Amino acid sequence: MIFFYKIVTITFYPLIILLIFFRKLRGKEDSERYKEKIFKDSFNVHRNKEKKLIWFHSASIGELKSIIPIIEELNKKHANLEFLITTLTLSAANLAKTEFKNSQNIQHRFFPADVSFLIKKFLLLWKPSLIFLVDSEIWPNLILTVKEKNIPLILINARITSKSFRRWKLVSNSAKKIFSSFDLCLSSNLETQEYLKELGANKISYHGNLKLISRHEENLNSDLNEKILKNSNFWCAISTHEGEEEFCLKVHTKLKENFKNLIMLLAPRHINRINEVKKICNKYNLDAQIIDKNKLIKKDKEIILINSFGMLSNFLKHSSSVFVGKSLIKKLKPVGGQNPIEAAKFGCKIFHGPYVYNFQEIYDLFKKNNISKEITDVNYLTNEISKNFKSEKSENLQVVNFINKLGEETLNRTIKIINPYLTNENIQT
Repeated sequence: MIFFYKIVTITFYPLIILLIFFRKLRGKEDSERYKEKIFKDSFNVHRNKEKKLIWFHSASIGELKSIIPIIEELNKKHANLEFLITTLTLSAANLAKTEFKNSQNIQHRFFPADVSFLIKKFLLLWKPSLIFLVDSEIWPNLILTVKEKNIPLILINARITSKSFRRWKLVSNSAKKIFSSFDLCLSSNLETQEYLKELGANKISYHGNLKLISRHEENLNSDLNEKILKNSNFWCAISTHEGEEEFCLKVHTKLKENFKNLIMLLAPRHINRINEVKKICNKYNLDAQIIDKNKLIKKDKEIILINSFGMLSNFLKHSSSVFVGKSLIKKLKPVGGQNPIEAAKFGCKIFHGPYVYNFQEIYDLFKKNNISKEITDVNYLTNEISKNFKSEKSENLQVVNFINKLGEETLNRTIKIINPYLTNENIQT
């Protein structure tokens, strides 16, 4: 399987180039830096050769958020390090730019396509001393090349679904070769820990889900809409997918029967759907406004649609109830669920549908501590939000402290177990 994978990736390399160009034309890739993904002469390498380079690779925005506190902590503890962060998505690249704009020793690049000659050149030029792959970023060419070069490799916050586990079992010999190449695997949940054992990983440890340590989105813009939101009955529906917006708008329509001055933030998971969602609002005769940073909510607007990243925190802190999407759509059951942690850290009561497989362990923890509740229909969610309008959000301070404590414990345990890989004098430079 591994030999076949190498041949296929080399053979289809021209198609990968065409795909990236097509994505660029559709605005899904950086208009200049897309070349970092496909051309070895565009890796844009800047190194301080007197420091060890630690490379973190995360796919998207959620995974990147989970490792930002770790990078910040390591940066404080170790003066002799510099960091390379690679991601796949444009949104994650924008987040990295914002988070690390004042850090001279932290750089972001796009992850190169997992083609042998690209990976070898990338490693040769950057010369990382230690590599972290985050979540489910299993790239065979990268992993096996790293193993050949004897560079320490850690899978951090590892997540393997039952579906991907079954696929790996079909090529068990190749799976063992790949997963045994990791020097350490830090699992995000107990299910993944068992899967890693079966797939041949050697040193496996579980210390909690790193997404619990994600910090709030820091929005440096003033909260222009604070007065409006504080004086309204306000709730949020976030990370919604097609079909879930209509459900939430039906809830909002029913809430209007009993509450005046009602506003809902509706934040679809994919921002490029924003105009489509606005049309759905029009269908329900709900006056919607698409809002950018530093924009005021207009008078008598009922639905607010946010149009850029980094704005969510200024809304969550005023909401007592939040519906988290990708949880009501049955066809998405195997990949259902979006991250509810940020909303919970603002003291919000979390509501979700039955399909939350991606974050099952988090939702189980939240349900046990009365932080989240599974909703079944429009009437049920309407009643629950109605109750929350009448309660003080400050009552949830205990919940916030509980989550923050869990996050700090997870961060401390993670730093403790990875620290020896950073201080080992035998690590190559």
